[in-house]
Amino acid sequence: MNSSLMPSFAPAPAQLLSGAARRAHSPAALVGDTPVLWVGEPFTDAGRGFWAKLEGHNPGGIKDRTALFMVERARERGDLLPGARIVESTSGTLGLGLALAGIVYGHPVTVVTDPGMEPLVSGLLAAYGADVQSVSEPHPVGGWQQARRDRVSELLVLHPDAWCPDQYHNPDNVSAYAGLARELVAQLGRIDALVVSVGTGGHSAGVASVLRGYFPALKVVGVDTPGSTIFGQEATPRLMRGLGSSIYPRNVDYTLFDEVHWVAAGEAVWAARALARSRYATGGWSVGAVALVARHLAATLPAEARIAAVFPDGPHRYAGTVFDDTWCRERQLLGCEPADAPDRITHGGERVITRWTKCETVLDPAPPPAGQGVVAGAAGLAGAAGLAGVAGLAGVGR
Repeated sequence: MNSSLMPSFAPAPAQLLSGAARRAHSPAALVGDTPVLWVGEPFTDAGRGFWAKLEGHNPGGIKDRTALFMVERARERGDLLPGARIVESTSGTLGLGLALAGIVYGHPVTVVTDPGMEPLVSGLLAAYGADVQSVSEPHPVGGWQQARRDRVSELLVLHPDAWCPDQYHNPDNVSAYAGLARELVAQLGRIDALVVSVGTGGHSAGVASVLRGYFPALKVVGVDTPGSTIFGQEATPRLMRGLGSSIYPRNVDYTLFDEVHWVAAGEAVWAARALARSRYATGGWSVGAVALVARHLAATLPAEARIAAVFPDGPHRYAGTVFDDTWCRERQLLGCEPADAPDRITHGGERVITRWTKCETVLDPAPPPAGQGVVAGAAGLAGAAGLAGVAGLAGVGR
């Protein structure tokens, strides 16, 4: 019989679903298991490249992981009571994660931000039911971050049962990223170098510490921005959000880093746009800065080195900034193609940095007093007194 005359049958339902996305009964189940993408030429030199962990595939970005984890642990300890309000300072991504956690666990959420938050993000937060409050003036020493934290302290007095995660000093913010590290091991098998942006210190410490357990010789490269105090620079106004700090987050584990790079705003814009044109997968400030440094490692490490770079979010919230020609032109951020290699300094406070610069001596610029380790996490921040104590320690950042 002519086989061409035989009727054709559709695959069985189980075959249709093979390899399909997982089903979820809770939005929390959509967090994690993000893909990795090879980033090679033309963004990199021929035959060179790195693997990008695309955390923008989480519903709100990389901080969905830590928001859910910090809230879950606080509930287990009894620090966050059923139905109590969550209050936190954020430049955006953690706010989206906390809005998700509030929906999952049944908590109202108040986020305190500043005028730099993109309208898209503040609109999404409102749509997700979060109360969005914005401070109007930066703190004279601690900048916008300290101004936001001061407002959080005030809100905790108004809401005595409220809880603040304090992402800058909460060790749960570090532990939350063990899953991301294990995903990278499962996806890549071997990792020789890790490139991570540094802001609160959560995902850099959480991912790097776990990977070092698998790969003791792992090279860990931190990425910061000029005007950030984390690695010893003086605080100055910063356009770039999501990395850097004007205080000293105690979650930053300085012992993990082999080197740190500072990437300027125009250079991050160039890299984010070059990524978009060449690989489609891109993002904002942190992604551009991390990609530039990972590109450099791919060019300078042995060809067989396997490099993993964490991309914290996607491009959508940056349509009016990083990817807006008018906005960038007004701030002189266009045409800032980076040099082939970074400048070098011997220590973080050697001089003021204005362009891509590298330092291989990584020290804590504000070590805690003798006998005092990392500040206690959420358990000590259930009320205004707890937050005020941490603000007193970390708010001296410049």
